[in-house]
Amino acid sequence: MPKKQHFDFNHNAPDVTLLNTVGEAVTLSSLWKERPLLLAFTRHFGCTQCKEMLEELVSGTEQISRAGLGIVVILQGTPETSAEFARQYAPGLTCLADPERKAFRAYGLERGDLFQTFLNPKVWSAVSRSRKKGYIVEPPPAGQDAMQMSGTFIINRDGKIVLPYYYDHIADHPALDLLLSGVLSTGWNKPFDGPLGPGVQS
Repeated sequence: MPKKQHFDFNHNAPDVTLLNTVGEAVTLSSLWKERPLLLAFTRHFGCTQCKEMLEELVSGTEQISRAGLGIVVILQGTPETSAEFARQYAPGLTCLADPERKAFRAYGLERGDLFQTFLNPKVWSAVSRSRKKGYIVEPPPAGQDAMQMSGTFIINRDGKIVLPYYYDHIADHPALDLLLSGVLSTGWNKPFDGPLGPGVQS
């Protein structure tokens, strides 16, 4: 089966309706219309790198807010299991349940191959580092896919993807500094009508 096409800069973001952790329907566009959105997809609940990524997002919440962004995390669990996972690993973040992985498919996030998941030296190095933080590799809960890849997207208020980040392997989550103060350090809540990047003059 051919892989899905990854979205490029300025592509229309798919508008998907999911349930939050208390079972209420939430449409993604209702969130990005309020403010530009940092949309982060996780893998399964036993993934050490996902827990490490969530820890970074939680600790960077104020920094992300100052950059003009809201945060939404997409989880593979049901609303009930996602609520418990979010309580433990993503307190204070808006988490949406996607047990059927329809948002994953809509955003072109495929199942990885063995080298992207289990046989990559970078993955095992990351697992070793995560273990030192107390995170251990666990099997995915029933119904969650250990081969599912992740991604992170920034979507502006017009529903355009202004930063698509697809993982090369399962430990490839982008550093928060890269998202907020890297090459694209222009304010996310401003229109992209001039040069982008640090220190440029329009």
